[in-house]
Order: sequence, then structure tokens, then C-alpha cells
Amino acid sequence: MGPGLVSILRDPTARTACGASTEGKHARMHELIERLRENIGRVHLGDGGPIDRLICCLLARGHALIEDVPGVGKTVLASALARSIDSEFRRIQLTPDMLPADILGVSVYNRDTQGFEFRPGPVFTNLLLADEINRTTPRTQSALLEAMSEANVSVDGQVHRLGPPFMVIATQNPYEFEGTYLLPENQLDRFLMRLTLGYPSAEEEQRLLELRPSETVLQELKPVMTGAQMVELQERVDRVEVSEPIRAYIVELARQTREHADVQVGLSPRGALALAQASRATAFMAGREYVVPEDVLDNLIAVAGHRIITTAFGTGSGWQAAAAMLEEISERVASPV
Repeated sequence: MGPGLVSILRDPTARTACGASTEGKHARMHELIERLRENIGRVHLGDGGPIDRLICCLLARGHALIEDVPGVGKTVLASALARSIDSEFRRIQLTPDMLPADILGVSVYNRDTQGFEFRPGPVFTNLLLADEINRTTPRTQSALLEAMSEANVSVDGQVHRLGPPFMVIATQNPYEFEGTYLLPENQLDRFLMRLTLGYPSAEEEQRLLELRPSETVLQELKPVMTGAQMVELQERVDRVEVSEPIRAYIVELARQTREHADVQVGLSPRGALALAQASRATAFMAGREYVVPEDVLDNLIAVAGHRIITTAFGTGSGWQAAAAMLEEISERVASPV
């Protein structure tokens, strides 16, 4: 035990000062989150739920799939998050003719050195916006798998590390099928959350027409935190406690999805881990150092809905059936407290 800690244990005044310092640090962290939320809210004028989901996803070191009809602000929301953090941001418009090397990078021969040099692709960034991910081929979609799951890129036998923070935000239109390629289940499983935005209310749409946030406010948006501060917040989320009863609650929810009569593939252990991590981030955003059952339920559909395969057919009906089934399971499984 170090001398500094010994003096704190012996001196009540020192303990009080240490506690006040810790509380002050927590307050500053949550002030950063609130500033981030408000900054994004200057552009996204609709429901604040998707903003919180996206922040939660980043805090949990996850990736987000924003799936909705065109024109509801998917790209604007992702761009607002990227502009609010003083980190590197890149956007790629995915197309059917795009190759994996267009995302990962390529080795180029250098005549001067008589060797090959690696030229990094757009995936080497902190926040990557992959627009219309279902418009590119499965080969190119799979190029993102290693980057999303391990924060690594392998090219020509060399492994290149992606620096933190790293997040992929992908968008797609669920109702457009011509010229698109459905994401396979293993690709969907790499996304921590699937989000939908929905249409704004009449009042919000009137404000949208007046402010034109994507043309004015978005261009003027300034960062409210650094990438290093976001990494520190992510490390704090890792230390949020998930008690044994909460762990048992998450496992039981996962097991119920696997045993349901209308499910072909239930929530995997990796999905249960994702649900626990998202619950930690939600608890942290609420100012708590421990997870409660409400944190788990708040993330259940967003985290598990795209990971299970039901007997319903069609993209829309399958998602709706999964959400209804998860609601049923959440009501049936007893809460630990």
C-alpha cells in the first residue's frame, strides 16, 4: 500500500477531500455527456431517444446500424456525433462496384525503397460513417468484420491496429431491395445496436423547414470533447458494476429467446455480452456506478432485435416479430429487484 493511500486512510479530512475529488470528476464526466447530447440535439430536432442510443453505443465501444427510410436524418445524426468529438471522421458512400481495398487500404510499390508501402484506407479513422451499407457486395461488407470486431485490419499478412476511439455507424434503407445485398447474420451481429429514427412530429418538422440544420447548424457544429476524453469515458463504463442477480437476469432473457417456439436462432452468448455492456453505458449515462434491471430492459430490443431469427418472413415483419417476442419475454422473466 502506497504512502499516499495510507495517509488518506488515517486522515478523515484527506478521505473527504479524496471523495470530493472523485465526485467532482464524475460530475465533469457527466457534464461532458450532457454537452454532447445537447450539441447533437441542435441538429437532430426529433425525439432525443436516438441521440441517447448513439451515445450509449459509443460509450460501450459498439457500432450502430441506423435503419430507416430515406430523408429522416440518418446521415445528419451520424455526422453530428462525429463533429461533436474532436477526432478524425470519414464518410464512405458504399456502392456495388466498391472493393475491400477501397475501405481497408492497399500496398503500393515504391521504386525508391524497392518495397511495398501500405496506404491506409478510410477505415483508419475514429468515426466511420458507412452510408447505405446494403448497397455494396457481401465481399466488401465482410471487409469491415475484422475492423468492427477486433479493431484490426489485415492486409498482405500484416496486421494494422485501429486507434481508439473507433466506431462504425452504418445506414441502410430497409424497404429498398433492388440493387441491394442483405447483411448476413454474422455482419449484423457486429453491430451493438440497430436504431430507427421515425418521422418527426408536425411541430418538429416545421422547425426543420425553418432552421435547415443539415445546411446551416451542422456546418457550424463545434467539438465539445476530445477523443481522449471519450476513451476515458469508455474506460469508466467498463468499471460499472453488473451484480450477480443482474447477470443471471441477462442470461435468463437470452435463454428464453433460444427456447421460444417462434425463434430459429436465439440470442448468442456474444449478444448477452453486448446487452450487459450496453446496460453499463446506460447506467453510466444515468449517473450510476451499477446496473439496474431497467437498464437491461431499455436496451433489450435495440441490442437483441437484430440478432435473433424468427419464423416470420420478410425484413419488416421479421423485425416486428422479434420486437414483439422480446416484449413478451421481458414481461415473463421475473426482475431480480
